[in-house]
Amino acid sequence: MSLVVIGTVAFDAIETPFGKTDRIVGGAATYATLAASYFYKNAKIVAVVGDDFPKEDIEDLKKRGIDVEGLQIKNGEKSFFWSGRYHNDMNSRDTLVTELNVLADFDPIIPESYQDCEYLMLGNLTPNIQKTVIERLRNRPKLIVLDTMNFWMDIALNDLLDTIKLVDVLTINDSEARQLSGEYSLVKAANKILQMGPKYLIIKKGEHGALLFHEDKVFSAPALPLADVFDPTGAGDTFAGGFIGYLAQVDTINFNNMKNAIIFGSALASFCVEKFGTEKIKNLSQEEIAARVQQFVSLSSFNIQ
Repeated sequence: MSLVVIGTVAFDAIETPFGKTDRIVGGAATYATLAASYFYKNAKIVAVVGDDFPKEDIEDLKKRGIDVEGLQIKNGEKSFFWSGRYHNDMNSRDTLVTELNVLADFDPIIPESYQDCEYLMLGNLTPNIQKTVIERLRNRPKLIVLDTMNFWMDIALNDLLDTIKLVDVLTINDSEARQLSGEYSLVKAANKILQMGPKYLIIKKGEHGALLFHEDKVFSAPALPLADVFDPTGAGDTFAGGFIGYLAQVDTINFNNMKNAIIFGSALASFCVEKFGTEKIKNLSQEEIAARVQQFVSLSSFNIQ
């Protein structure tokens, strides 16, 4: 059994009200596999970088127990690069630069050693690439989680709908749920989206937590109030990695474990935003994670007197 994450491994340059960075390591697959590695050892990554990507950063992934056989390195080419500036509310941002580079013609190669995949995390990429990964696995994984965004709803909606039909869990934010469904009410939006194919829907609401929908069940997860949010980049990918990593660890899929997985994913994401890039989530202790999870539990635990 294995956990496979597909997505981007990239360079980011970020500016927030708290400061700015030059090129630092980012990408959906980087955040997701780092988060998953705290719960599931030997998470496997499928991504592509250029030969400008530092070898020491690949070694950092290996040190976390991440299998990088599926990480393609293209000689003579540059890695994907994104630059953005966050507004004061830290919820909205402007994209300053996007350089696809190696991502422009990315063909996801699935190593033979990845064919035992039972937990598949499809990070934010073109819907066709996400679908290709599913098709290249000889056996359907036990759980497929897909993350996407409004950009693909704008330019590749039909391809996205075809891919959504193939997955078990869809994770999107509240504005994307409204766009995809055409409904403003998130409950009505969720009902429509669940009819598109996924068994579970997670609607991320940033500083307001997350909602989990399954059949007639709803779970509302809190967000941890933080005094300082330095950089929200990668928080959603960290959440998704923690979510699927926890589920792979317990290896039983039901609504209750999904609820638990959302709390563990949220805990990892709350660490992510406290520093720029992956700095905070590279070297957490299990004690730190357990304490943070307990903070989430305390937020929503009460007795009616």
